[in-house]
Amino acid sequence: MKKWIGRVAVAALVGLALGTAEARAQGGPGGMRYTPGDPSAQSPDLLRDVGFDQRLNEQVPPDLLFRDETGKVVRLGDYFGKRPIVLALVYYECPMLCSQILNGVVSALDILKFDAGKEFDVIAVSFNPKEGPGLASAKKRAYTERYKRPGTEHGWHFLTGTPESIAQLTTAVGFRYAWDAKTEQYAHAAGIMVLTPEGRIAKYHYGVEYSPRDLRLALVEASSSRIGNAVDQVLLYCYHYDPTTGQYGLAAMTAVRLGGVATIAGMLTFWIVMWRRERREPDAPGRV
Repeated sequence: MKKWIGRVAVAALVGLALGTAEARAQGGPGGMRYTPGDPSAQSPDLLRDVGFDQRLNEQVPPDLLFRDETGKVVRLGDYFGKRPIVLALVYYECPMLCSQILNGVVSALDILKFDAGKEFDVIAVSFNPKEGPGLASAKKRAYTERYKRPGTEHGWHFLTGTPESIAQLTTAVGFRYAWDAKTEQYAHAAGIMVLTPEGRIAKYHYGVEYSPRDLRLALVEASSSRIGNAVDQVLLYCYHYDPTTGQYGLAAMTAVRLGGVATIAGMLTFWIVMWRRERREPDAPGRV
């Protein structure tokens, strides 16, 4: 017992030191900082233009033109009329949240018995007009391999488009984002939408992790063209404004790091309590 506790203590101390040092290093000028409160309330301009406006039962324009991962020009309506749709607005070279959004989609769908291309489709659309089919193809390959269900590739669609098509789509679904010229990155919120087979917005899901149960229920309801209720907007932003420096940083990664430090601190506290308890308790007869 004592040896095990000792190992935990060493790991906790090392991890705590490294995590704290990294968090401090990232908190320097131009680095990632965490400040409490609603980032949209602290940002003077950028993040006030970022978020989701829930437009339940709105029709997604079917005539919008995009290119699929093969470079073929497609109408968005080509994917309507068959199955409910999981729609993710991302950009493929996003350094942070977009990959987490798609990871969360795959993780949730992997638990469901439903198969992509049979009970539902997944459509990822890049809102960066500079991205093309090459990036879309690489993303599709990566996520269909991660999905690990052979024969379902036709249920995954990765699209790119023109500024006009992107603007019309993002406006229709209420997705607001902003370009930060200083960092040359997009500020945006994390979330996905479930559409009915006809292309109407049935449900919003926020964050980067999605409950398989909730996603399954949303797909079942959407398949019957049922529209869900509005949900609370607890949004995760890709950017965070630090009023003390007047700079933006990547808030989500900082929050993850601080959460890791807190976990290690909790482990260290547990070890101290157990160590003190063992010191107070005399060894029982026959204890080794």
